[in-house]
Amino acid sequence: MDAVDQAILRRLQQDGRQTNRDLAEAVGIAPSTALERTRALRARGVITGVHAAVDPAALGRSVQALVGIRIRPQSRETIESVRDSVARMPETLGVFVVTGNEDILIHLAVPDTPYLRDFVLDHLARRKEIVDVRTTVVYEHLRPVEQSELPKHPRA
Repeated sequence: MDAVDQAILRRLQQDGRQTNRDLAEAVGIAPSTALERTRALRARGVITGVHAAVDPAALGRSVQALVGIRIRPQSRETIESVRDSVARMPETLGVFVVTGNEDILIHLAVPDTPYLRDFVLDHLARRKEIVDVRTTVVYEHLRPVEQSELPKHPRA
């Protein structure tokens, strides 16, 4: 990835809906070059999609939480089953399979704390394969915009 690719990524992260002509002008290259570079970034798997950023509070889901769960038995099938079922729930913003004290971290957005309590008790704690649940309420959630600014790993 050279400086032009990084500039394209920065601009697309700021506004994924801009026209190719606007992108090319902002980066200082020809529209045909911008299109070719963007297509190459998609083909290489650097750009995996364009998504709308939504404010959960504007949708009536002003309470966010991170819920860590431990799963037994420790098997690929059990972890993937829980991961997939939690990912399909409308309250779920993200699911992370992790190492450490928990096996899965779930990022939730819900209307209020009673709803959060009921969600944890009714949808998580009751499952026989979930042996521990730890909930942390999120006070503030910021999304980094300039991810392309991260230094490239030396082995990448």
